[in-house]
Amino acid sequence: MQTMNAIKDSGNTGKSFSQREFPMTDRDFDTIKHLAKLRSGIELGEHKKEMIYSRIVRRIRALNLGDFKSYLDYLERHPEAELTNFINAITTNLTSFFREAHHFDFLRQTVLPELQRKKKAQQRIRIWSAGCSTGEEPYSIAMTLHGALERARWDAKILATDLDTNVLSHGRRGIYSKERIGNMDAQLVRKYFNDPRGGGNDEVLEARESIRSLITFNHLNLLGDWPMKGRFDVIFCRNVVIYFSKETQRELFDRYADILEPDGYLFIGHSESLHGVSKRFESVGRTIYRKVM
Repeated sequence: MQTMNAIKDSGNTGKSFSQREFPMTDRDFDTIKHLAKLRSGIELGEHKKEMIYSRIVRRIRALNLGDFKSYLDYLERHPEAELTNFINAITTNLTSFFREAHHFDFLRQTVLPELQRKKKAQQRIRIWSAGCSTGEEPYSIAMTLHGALERARWDAKILATDLDTNVLSHGRRGIYSKERIGNMDAQLVRKYFNDPRGGGNDEVLEARESIRSLITFNHLNLLGDWPMKGRFDVIFCRNVVIYFSKETQRELFDRYADILEPDGYLFIGHSESLHGVSKRFESVGRTIYRKVM
């Protein structure tokens, strides 16, 4: 997911940001906030200061610089070389397989049977995982989709996009540690994952081609241009918009409605809501919405 997660720089606890190993002034932080909003739409509050410090310090060390001002000067002089690293640094991705399980239950029990009835002639389904992080969400969708259509020859595809190029690379590889797979049902693990090294190393598992072939991973800034031509039946955009302003949220949900099929479904995060933001959807479940206009 294209989300933020606070990480504490415990070694600097108690010191002001200007007194730390790599000094960061209020002006530096204001510049970082401005760039984050301009380039990604993410709004950084004061409560994200520790996280931002910890993340940008890694880039300062990698570039052998002395402070945040030097880093921001470098970023201004070399945007083509450093901007992607900057965006990757400020976006942290927290996700897991079948996170918010009720969404996948609803997809399997309600949405897919409905689409199979409505689209019997076309036999075509398109799903978008917007803010896909390291791939757990689109692979969870793929397992659900494959299970529903296993005996049918449908044209079913999942588009997985994210702002962070590093997590997209992870998703494309489709290799996960046993810890990341966590509490997934053992039957699903056996059916959809294998040992990529062929040596019985179940500490690292790779998604099988049966679900990998359903997913296309692409880089996309949600606030930029969308190159997709066709419409989607379902969009997952979970735990992404909480970092956007209400104005940006309204714009984004309006664009989602435009690119969804009539009666298409939108899944959002557990702490998100369309109340007071969009009138183009109706609630049909816990953080599940259907397009109405």
